[in-house]
Amino acid sequence: MSKGEQTRERILDIAQDAVLHKGFAGTSLDEIIAEAGITKSGFFYHFKDKNDLAKALLQRYLDTEWSVFDALFKQADELSEDPLHSFLIFLKLFAEVMGDLPNGHPGCLVSSYVYSDHMFSRDVREMTTEGHRIWRRRFRERLDRIAARYPSRIEINLDDMADMLSAVADGGIILSKSLSEPGVLSRQIMQYRAFVRLVFLGN
Repeated sequence: MSKGEQTRERILDIAQDAVLHKGFAGTSLDEIIAEAGITKSGFFYHFKDKNDLAKALLQRYLDTEWSVFDALFKQADELSEDPLHSFLIFLKLFAEVMGDLPNGHPGCLVSSYVYSDHMFSRDVREMTTEGHRIWRRRFRERLDRIAARYPSRIEINLDDMADMLSAVADGGIILSKSLSEPGVLSRQIMQYRAFVRLVFLGN
């Protein structure tokens, strides 16, 4: 990684930490520039304005999230060819990864953007929406494979069930921070896993 790339990544690291702690509205370019130890011209070499920074920050966050899910799904698929058991393994791995974070999950950047969407340009708002749609499609694809082999024991909307995982994860992050109990998130994911078992296996 070149020096310029290292500087850009450092700016993004500082900005992400600030946004997750104070929100985008409470994060100023001046504090990011000061902590990064660069000049304003140095900042604007990498990002043309705060919205451009927001866009780059969100894209990096989404790319990281998807790479984590890719790795967990790959590991689960290698352990079982059965679509249901593979998904259950994925959820257990996901819960373990979240549970291993020493201070709990730092927060969901996408959620923080949604709460401040009036501050962003249309393309940034569309990125947050598309991020959720991609998560829905990916989880729905897994659920479709499961339903083809294991008819559900109750009437269920698979889009809603796919969205439920995102809701459980985001809600678990909020609860874990509000209650100062880092383990809440992983336990909520395991509750979703138990729900999946009930829907498709009945136990």
